[in-house]
Amino acid sequence: MAVPKQRHTKSRRNKRRMHLYVEPAALISCPKCGKPVLPHTTCKNCGYYKGTEVIDVMKKMDKKEKKAKEKEMASQENEQEEKKPLTAEGLSQK
Repeated sequence: MAVPKQRHTKSRRNKRRMHLYVEPAALISCPKCGKPVLPHTTCKNCGYYKGTEVIDVMKKMDKKEKKAKEKEMASQENEQEEKKPLTAEGLSQK
């Protein structure tokens, strides 16, 4: 087994470790609810993936939680509809 003859200095050790660090996770926003989600995964908040419902999130909740969740999701959908850019037709209607 190899044994080092001399001690490595702190600067030499730190130079080697320079590229060993944790990068923050690359998150995207869910197109349905807007919460941050890892790419290529189902949203844990709304259960949608690529525009289709994969997991029924409401199934495991009790009555009180369901009502609160439905209210929250409805308000988020309304916010997303308001954020859509207006077209020439939309401007003429207002």
